Amino acid sequence: MDTFRASRWTKGNHLFPTVIEVTETAVVRRKRSWFTLNELSIHLSKVASVRIDTGLLWADILVESTGGSDPLTSHGHRKPDARRIKELIEAAQSRGVR
Repeated sequence: MDTFRASRWTKGNHLFPTVIEVTETAVVRRKRSWFTLNELSIHLSKVASVRIDTGLLWADILVESTGGSDPLTSHGHRKPDARRIKELIEAAQSRGVR
């Protein structure tokens, strides 16, 4: 399992940065607030596409599923981390994760 944390310097991540985990079977986004934890996961076999939008310093990640559910989005990640997330998802898909 690989874990990637958004930068605290980006909007919405100052106190509780968004965390993306890529496990053997799923990609999971965890977003905390004062009293709640919002967790969204997409099974790797259900990932339709991974898009990275890079800015001057940070990258935004959009993972869309084939099931038609809401896409997994996260902003404020380092560019190498965003590329690594995409590589891990694509590698798992090429292995045929079930």
